[in-house]
Amino acid sequence: MKPNRPVGIVGYGAYVPRFRIKAAEIARVWGAGEGGLPIEEKAVSGLDEDVISMSIEAARNALRRAQIDPQEIGAVWVGSESHPYAVKPSSTLVAEAIEATPLVSAADWQFACKAGTEAMQAAFGYIGSGMVHYALAIGADTAQGRPGDALEYTTGAGAAAFILGPGEESLAVLEESLSYVTDTPDFFRRPYMHYPEHGNRFTGDPAYFHHSVTAGQKLLEQLGRTAKDYTWAVFHQPNVKFPSKAAQMLGFSPEQIAPGLLVGQIGNTYAGASPIGLTATLDVAQPGDRIFMVSFGSGAGSDALSLQVTDAIVERRKRAAPTLAYVKRREEVDYATYARLRGKLQMA
Repeated sequence: MKPNRPVGIVGYGAYVPRFRIKAAEIARVWGAGEGGLPIEEKAVSGLDEDVISMSIEAARNALRRAQIDPQEIGAVWVGSESHPYAVKPSSTLVAEAIEATPLVSAADWQFACKAGTEAMQAAFGYIGSGMVHYALAIGADTAQGRPGDALEYTTGAGAAAFILGPGEESLAVLEESLSYVTDTPDFFRRPYMHYPEHGNRFTGDPAYFHHSVTAGQKLLEQLGRTAKDYTWAVFHQPNVKFPSKAAQMLGFSPEQIAPGLLVGQIGNTYAGASPIGLTATLDVAQPGDRIFMVSFGSGAGSDALSLQVTDAIVERRKRAAPTLAYVKRREEVDYATYARLRGKLQMA
């Protein structure tokens, strides 16, 4: 898939909460982890943080880098699977907070962990068709996972925001994208369920690896390229092992995926996982670098995107805090505090 005119990323921003809980602390409480832990620690949102507040912080960072009038933004789209309201959009609140209202398209997107890249692809199409000049696409989530469940070790919190616009104004231009989806029941949550369920035997090969690797292979074939044609690669990060293996299967080296994995090591942020990895990669990329990104969403599907960095990156990334600054800003909490912050104690 390729728009009719060049489009790309004009500004980007991330936000990661300061609270952290060690995977070893979760294992201490639930008596697990004998076979090893998937990550070292994960980010946890505070009592006053949710998808909306984190999206606003990430969006403001993106605006600082883009330095555009928010009134010029034609669409504000928030991808998440932990929106604070069942019926009330997150996107309108974000649009209001950044002063993009009232003449703006606002919508919430959902496709499990790839809701953020889904919003990005649609925004590229909006801009490529000439319907709007700029669009804001966000991927954000808070930690969800039943106490003691495998998901509790890896589901973190954070947000990534991208102001997308014409190619000539961009710090990274979209070369091409591709989506690959099937009906694979690896992860789901029915109405009124407090925590999501996951089909363990479907999680790896039929879900994550099949979709991520196939989408990546198909895009490389479309472009007539190999992993060696890219400086950087970003994958969805439910843990450290999965993206490392997917990268290896596609021919990417550990060095190529290193910036994104810095974020992956503080927990998968659901819809923000690969987008936050992209922000960390843009923080270190140089003009001319090519970036390969593959997201993954349970249910299941992957979006693959190829981007090329422009000279504009050098000046614009200085205008807001780098993603790694949020990663390094940390305050460790114990399981009791974590349970309070995340509302794990359900009282009638």
